[in-house]
Amino acid sequence: MTETPVDDRALPPALAEIAAVEFDYDDGNGIDFEPYDVFDSAGETTDWLRHWTGNRALDGAAYRVFGQDGTGGLAALWCVRAGRPLAEQPVVFMGSEGACGVVAGTLSDFLWVLADGIGPMEAVEYDDHTGRPDPTLTSLAERHASTPRRSAQAIIADARAQFPTYAEDIDALCR
Repeated sequence: MTETPVDDRALPPALAEIAAVEFDYDDGNGIDFEPYDVFDSAGETTDWLRHWTGNRALDGAAYRVFGQDGTGGLAALWCVRAGRPLAEQPVVFMGSEGACGVVAGTLSDFLWVLADGIGPMEAVEYDDHTGRPDPTLTSLAERHASTPRRSAQAIIADARAQFPTYAEDIDALCR
């Protein structure tokens, strides 16, 4: 299904900086996201993917998990673009209750989604992608993004168009 680049477990600089940001859940009106300061290990990712799908034959080599929401849903870089660096891989979310989807086509675009006040869980589980722009995350995106600023709504729609069968492909892996 996917081919992964070298097993790089070092956070790209933008994700390392995101890990230092305190995300405000604001009683459900903010971003429900808890970034990690390191990627989950390959073993942790494999164990989680097997548990989440119920498929013991899977491994987690194609994912670099870098955060979660409050219920345990995970945000990850999905290493689907062979030979490309982690920053050029799409960001996906797999929720604790089975919802999953592509959040952004690249890490750069993900930075703009966060800047618009939308987290990985909100991008996948809700239809309304109008957020509340966050000055701290906007500044972070301005420093690290290699793509022009676009709205979260446009980025999420573009990512879904690039990978239209992601959720169905994941469902097919489940027993």
